[in-house]
Amino acid sequence: MGPALEPLSRAVRRELDDKYRARETGYGNSRQVIRLSANAIRALHRGEREAAAALLDQAEALLREAETALASHPDIRYAGFVGDASKEYAEARLTAAVFAGEPLPLPADIGVDAAPYLNGLGETVGEMRRRLLDKMRSGDLAEAERLLAGMDSICELLADLDYPDAMTGGLRRTTDVARALIERSRADLTNTVVQERLRRQLAGE
Repeated sequence: MGPALEPLSRAVRRELDDKYRARETGYGNSRQVIRLSANAIRALHRGEREAAAALLDQAEALLREAETALASHPDIRYAGFVGDASKEYAEARLTAAVFAGEPLPLPADIGVDAAPYLNGLGETVGEMRRRLLDKMRSGDLAEAERLLAGMDSICELLADLDYPDAMTGGLRRTTDVARALIERSRADLTNTVVQERLRRQLAGE
């Protein structure tokens, strides 16, 4: 007669069922956080700060719920999807601060670990470029220059953090992308400033 496996089956199923439920909560919430964060960034570009804030409050609640559900399951907590959601949430929070001209919140302020925070900060450069181009089109070159200076500062900080990619979630690549966006933005802004200077000279202003 073989060993009695029913107790083992019950114990294993109980643990795996709990892990599965936690994973489903974490995964589902993470997808919603990413969607809400993207919508918040779109609202920020439209100047709808209150709408963006409401979306980010929803995203924060879902992210906290996911982290609580996965607190006892670190193997899932650090599997990827919660980190991706944290990065997108951080990007949206940081974009809101930059657009408002406010100090950047620290990782602890928004409840995000350092690696997703830094990658979110790097991706904020892309949102700053988009806003810079909008300001150039509207003729607000002073604000465009402020944004470019901020982009430079962010890239310098990220480039100075020389840690293995395994610790930073691929921050080096994010920094390289940000640097390329900054150089394109610098060229675009320089051309626009030169053209505006020539226009003023020709108009006798």
